Parts: sequence; structure tokens; C-alpha cells
Amino acid sequence: MEKAYDLIIRGGTVVDGTGAAPFQADVAVRDGLIAAVGQLSGSAAEEIDARGLLVTPGFVDIHTHYDAQATWSEQMAPSSWHGVTTVVMGNCGVGFAPCRPADHDRLIQLMEGVEDIPFPVLADGIPWNWESYTDYLDSLDARRFDVDIGSQLPHAALRVFVMGERGVNREPATPADIAAMAALAGRAMEAGSLGFGTSRVLAHRASDGSPIATLTASEEELTAIAMAMADAGQGVLQVVSDFTDAPAEFAMLRRLVERSGRPLSFSLAEHPKYPGRHDDMLRWLSEAAADGLVMRGQAPSRPVGTLFGLELTFNPFSRHPSYVKIQDLPLAERVARLRDPAFRAALLAEDPAAETAGGMYRSRTWDKMYPVGETVDYEPDPATSVEALAASRGVDPYEVVLDQMLTNEGRGMLYAPGLNFVHNNLDSTRAMLSHPQVVPGLSDGGAHLGMICDASFPTTNIVHWTRDRTRGPKLTLEHMVKAQCRDTAETVGLYDRGLIAVGYRADLNVIDHAGLTLLAPEVIYDMPTGGRRIVQRAKGYVATLVAGQVTYRDGQPTGALPGRLIRGAKTAPTALAAE
Repeated sequence: MEKAYDLIIRGGTVVDGTGAAPFQADVAVRDGLIAAVGQLSGSAAEEIDARGLLVTPGFVDIHTHYDAQATWSEQMAPSSWHGVTTVVMGNCGVGFAPCRPADHDRLIQLMEGVEDIPFPVLADGIPWNWESYTDYLDSLDARRFDVDIGSQLPHAALRVFVMGERGVNREPATPADIAAMAALAGRAMEAGSLGFGTSRVLAHRASDGSPIATLTASEEELTAIAMAMADAGQGVLQVVSDFTDAPAEFAMLRRLVERSGRPLSFSLAEHPKYPGRHDDMLRWLSEAAADGLVMRGQAPSRPVGTLFGLELTFNPFSRHPSYVKIQDLPLAERVARLRDPAFRAALLAEDPAAETAGGMYRSRTWDKMYPVGETVDYEPDPATSVEALAASRGVDPYEVVLDQMLTNEGRGMLYAPGLNFVHNNLDSTRAMLSHPQVVPGLSDGGAHLGMICDASFPTTNIVHWTRDRTRGPKLTLEHMVKAQCRDTAETVGLYDRGLIAVGYRADLNVIDHAGLTLLAPEVIYDMPTGGRRIVQRAKGYVATLVAGQVTYRDGQPTGALPGRLIRGAKTAPTALAAE
């Protein structure tokens, strides 16, 4: 007898993504879609017992950098380990298409510098079986993944493709340059790009130190591209900016939306240099929404900081002369040298050389640096900082950090929160995440391989904000699920997912809410050329489904690869008849 459904998730507590209170129900799946929600009597080829567990839509992460990893890997890990079923890449203006063969190294150096993905990993891993952006999408379309993947046209690649060396040097685009970029942007949208990403951040530099090509792109250039997207009737604008002159910069972004009618989102966080500026941004977002403009902020759900360790890109001794002499030794040999009393004494007696390299500026902020244990406290008490620990022990902070890094055979880490931790708490983050025009973002999944692992943001959204926070008010489970599912999906035009309702994509999570645990970061060497990356795992994801197929059970991949390239925006489905 034919089964009514392919799969039924039985008896779970459904948090459906609408923001409504949780309720108990069965969820049935057929042909990759949600076929019924309620107390169901029909049978299925497979059932999952979700009694005592949460059932949520799959998480949608709209700020990742899997542009290269998607060309060589089927797994978009670590994001797919954290309940994420859709990722969007091409953010911050960096990516690999369009690209002429002569510019391969340029774009690799840019990604290496901006996103901390080593040149050898990219050079060995990327197949470069494309030149145009359309061909890049076609290359991805032939592949299979454990999540759905959406791509945005990266501004830096576009600028270099059209302008060559002039674009790299940030020369003003001529009218002909602007027309060419606009035409290519329109074609990219027609080919299935979800949008266009650009960067106006001074710290975004290629590995040779040169600023990103898009840093000073004119409003005329951005407007022409936005208008081409409007003509195509497709695509969202994604921007990262320093907002050094926040009123003027926001006004410019607002004009882009007013003129083009295209939605826009930008990365939003509280910066130590500009405490409280996020409040202005939230007010301007509210005003834009009141005027009918679709503008959203993408806020990180915990501090954006740096991890330090002996296996990582930086550690507090990276500029000490004695450490520089041993930095290329295998880890075990470095650990042995660092444990040698004479070497240790000499190292601790040294003054470091200049610490101006990217990421090093936090390497001696002892009052904002914390040892990492078996789990990570992302809203740490200042009483547990390196400064406080050193004072309690009566030693120099350098001794505390050295002892921490030598734990676990040299794999111990330290965490230095930066953005969103200005006041040593996450109150400003809560204010941002509570705002109706703000969605969770900036996880940078697939990037910063030796400095962070923020691809685990979606798990933080559940663990910290709905259950574990003690240093201030929490957020409701239904709010955070809506934010990470429906709101993020709609921000990039994907109206076919993010809800548990009939006709929507059967992208789903079954979660042990009480047992959900975010584990400490670890280093693995599984990239092309044996490249290193920091990953972070979680316990408590009982099952993750993409298009109705179980891709992960208890955190382990099943081998199913139902994920595909997403081409273009998706409309909300017409409900199926429940059975």
C-alpha cells in the first residue's frame, strides 16, 4: 500500500517561523515540501520521533563566504553542522566571478587578505572552469550539496573584470566602465544571482596590503548597478561599510534604495570606536521602513572577535623575536620549546615587535581576552579575563596566555571579543536583534579559517539567547527562530522557505533544546593542500532535513546531498491540500 507521505516528524514542539508561540504537532513531508501540519493519522515511509524535541524550519544564513569551498566540497561545513539548510555567499564584494585567467591570483590574494583563506588552499582547490559569472553559476549548478546555495555578484571581481589594473588601484570608473559593470550586473541577475555584494571597509585588504577595489566606488557606480538590477527585476543589495561618517553613508544607501526600488541590507554592529552609533542606525532603519523602503541590518548574534592560539593565524607572541624563530616548527616541537624553562623565561622577558598586522591589535587587550574551555562563554564576565586572572595569581598576563595556549598539547585558545562587546555585555546586541528591521547575519561561514569560527552563530541564537543568558534578558524562542529562518530568507528574496507551513520547502531541524551544546572551537586540516581551518561542532541537532531528505542525524552526515544552487528569488508557495 502506498504511503501517504515520504516522512513524518511525530509529536514535536513546532516553532514554525511565524513568531507564533510553539505548539505540538506532526509535520509531514512529500516530494521535498511540507505536505501537512497537525495531528496526522496517515503513514509515511519514514518517521522521526520528536516527542520532547523542537521542530523548526532550517536556518538560513545569508552572510557566508563559501564561494571557493562550494567549488570543491559537497559539505558546506561547519554551517551545515549548525542546522543551516540555506547559505548565501558573495558577500563583502569578494568572490571569484567574473574573472579573466590573468586575474586568478588577484582575486585569490584578495580573498586571502579579506577572509583569511590561505592562497595555496584556494589556488589548489578552485577549478576555474568559468570566466563569466553565468558560467560560474553553471559550474555550481552541476554540483550537489548538503545545503542549498545562493550566490551574489561580488563587486570587487566585477570591477577588476571591467577595469583591470585601474579597478585594483581604485581609480574612478569612467562612464564606459560604469555602463559595462551595470550591463554585467543585469545579466548576472537574469542568470540567477540573488544580489550584489560590495565593501566599503578599509580593513578589507588583499594579502599584499592593498585596499579592496570597491572601497571608494562612487555613488554613481553603485546607482548604475542598482538600476540594472531594477531593470532585471531581481536582486538585493548587500553592503559592508565602516560608516565613519554614518549619517552621510546611510543617506547614500537610502538613496540607492529610493532610486532603484531594490532591497538593501548592511552589516550592523557596535564598534568600540563608535559606541552607541548603532542606536542611530536603528532609528534610521525605522524611518526608512516607515517611508516604505526595504532596508535591513544584519547583526552578529555574539561578539565578533579573534581567537588566538599556537595553531592559529595569530597569538600574543607572534611578534616576539624568540617566537618568530620557532613559529614554523611543527606544533609538538614548538610546545616542547615553549615548555623549556630557559626559553620560556627569555620569551617572557622580550618586548614584541610592532603589532600592526591585521588581528594583532587585540593581542594585548588583557581586559578583553578570555581563556577558552570545553565550551565558550560568548558573554564572559570581566572577572574571568586574562587581566583579572593575572592579577589574582600575581603574575604577568603573558604568563596566563602562555599557560592557556600550552593546554591540550598546545591547542589551547584565547578569545578576544571586539565588535558588539563594547560595554562588556551583549545588551546592544539584544537591542539590535530585537529590532524589526534587523536579522542575524555576519557569520562569515567558510572564511577567517585561522582566526574565528562564527559559522556557529545560528546555534548561539538558540543556546545563548533563548536558554542560557544570565547577564541580561533573553529573547524568546519563537522570536529567534523567526529571525534566523523566515526573516533571513525574506531578506534575500527566498519566500519559499523559513516557515513550517503547507507548501513550503521541507527544510527542517529537529532539536534537543535542553541538550543543545556549542562545543569549543578546534583546528582540523581537511582543506585542499592539507590546509588548516577552525571549526566548531554542536551536540543536540537530532536531525536536519533539506528538501525533505535527512542530511544529518545526531550531528553526523547521512550522505544525502539534496542541496542545489538557488537561481533567483523564490515566491511564496501555493498551499497544498492537507491530507
